[in-house]
Amino acid sequence: MMWLFAVLIVLAMAGVAMVASGRGGSMAPAYDDRPDLALPEGRPLAAEDLRTVRFPLALRGYRMSDVDAVLARLAAELEDRDDSSGGAGPA
Repeated sequence: MMWLFAVLIVLAMAGVAMVASGRGGSMAPAYDDRPDLALPEGRPLAAEDLRTVRFPLALRGYRMSDVDAVLARLAAELEDRDDSSGGAGPA
């Protein structure tokens, strides 16, 4: 009985070694499964777009790259609006 367990352990170790060396095939390619932010691309952002945007959750909150992308786009659009209105900001 002890020999049977020894053989099973050796076979298990050989199987792990084969998989670790790449003989068991490669893993499937990773893909981004985060939902899109669903912001319109062809027009400037509206207030309703910002009210309905939902960021996907990460391990400790929101993904900083998603939030940074939306804030950068919003800042650029606000700068464009200020430049086109003659530089007049809020009073």
